[in-house]
Amino acid sequence: MENKREIGTVYEKTAAKYLERKGFFILERNFCSRFGEIDIIAKDGGYLVFIEVKYRRDDSCGSPLEAVDGKKQRKICRTASYFCLRQGYADTTPCRFDVIAMEGDGSILHLENAFDYKR
Repeated sequence: MENKREIGTVYEKTAAKYLERKGFFILERNFCSRFGEIDIIAKDGGYLVFIEVKYRRDDSCGSPLEAVDGKKQRKICRTASYFCLRQGYADTTPCRFDVIAMEGDGSILHLENAFDYKR
């Protein structure tokens, strides 16, 4: 039986391939800082996009989208701010927060601009 990290890696790779097929340019995967982790950071047109990937085998623990709650969103936002600072992106750089929800049946739901920046 695979552990959660191994399962997550498989679905993050699948999500990255999906995004590349949609024309996204992947900048980083699994960006970590003391503030948290972001699964995928990509460029989509003029946007810098921070993407959270969530997988659920079934809905017994709720939908994958429900797992990206306010607390998780704030962690992602703090980590995104750190990434921008570290990489030299200007405060005016257009950014977006997307969520990719994947389920055991193989379905992929890509929710663009899933949430606004949260402090």
